[in-house]
Amino acid sequence: MTTTVLRTDFERSVAAYWNTNQQDPVNLRLGEVDDLYHHHYGVGPYDPTVLEGPADTRDQRIIAELHRLESAQADLLLDHLGPLGGDDLVLDGGSGRGGTSIMANQRFGCEVDGVSISEYQVGFANDQAARRGVGDRVRFHFRNMLDTQLPPGSRQAVWTNETTMYVDLGDLYREFTRVLRFGGRYVCITGCANDVTGLRSKSVSKINEHYTCDIHPRSAYFTALADNGLVPINVVDLTAATIPYWQLRTMSPVATGIEEAFLTAYQEGSFHYLLIAADRI
Repeated sequence: MTTTVLRTDFERSVAAYWNTNQQDPVNLRLGEVDDLYHHHYGVGPYDPTVLEGPADTRDQRIIAELHRLESAQADLLLDHLGPLGGDDLVLDGGSGRGGTSIMANQRFGCEVDGVSISEYQVGFANDQAARRGVGDRVRFHFRNMLDTQLPPGSRQAVWTNETTMYVDLGDLYREFTRVLRFGGRYVCITGCANDVTGLRSKSVSKINEHYTCDIHPRSAYFTALADNGLVPINVVDLTAATIPYWQLRTMSPVATGIEEAFLTAYQEGSFHYLLIAADRI
């Protein structure tokens, strides 16, 4: 099974990174706030009062605020999925520890399939769904999002939340077009490089190296979408909205040292944080 899911050396290295990065405090400590675990970043201004008050609870306040910001990011993605109901089937491409999938089911009642090339993440996410009593409607699979094994035209919505930098966009959107119904919605939140300056940015290179990923230029998204019958209906530049998350994280107990690279890349304009919503035609 592993040989069919992990088809390249790059995919194997990505899977190994996430399989061995099991105790990453950024993901785990934030998820412990309300037992909802994400694998992405946050948007919106942070509450400055979390930096005030008793010193012995300061770290706890910052952790809770970072988690609020990352859940706000997932809510923003879900806002753009279009009308969904309990009869709709959706796909979470690169589902991580399952937080966004669980939130989608909570909001819409829809049935969710998540796919990840990390066996550890799949097991963790399925345990979370079972603990919440939704394991029959929120399922996670050890599969490649370039080959989801889902029936053609079966999904009303598909999303990727900070996962597209691990795959070829043409291959990805070809698969998403296959599984989406006519008129179905695809939503992406991603970091992408400025076409003029991003690929020469030292900060963008540091992010690539830190996460074992391959950040795409902004133009590559729109080219690949158009090539595969996915037409953007909404594009939101979230760059300014994500900077406060990174500023707060520099003051947190879960800072990893990569925060400065993100802040520099966003502030110098070599890196963008985008939401793209597109319809299948």
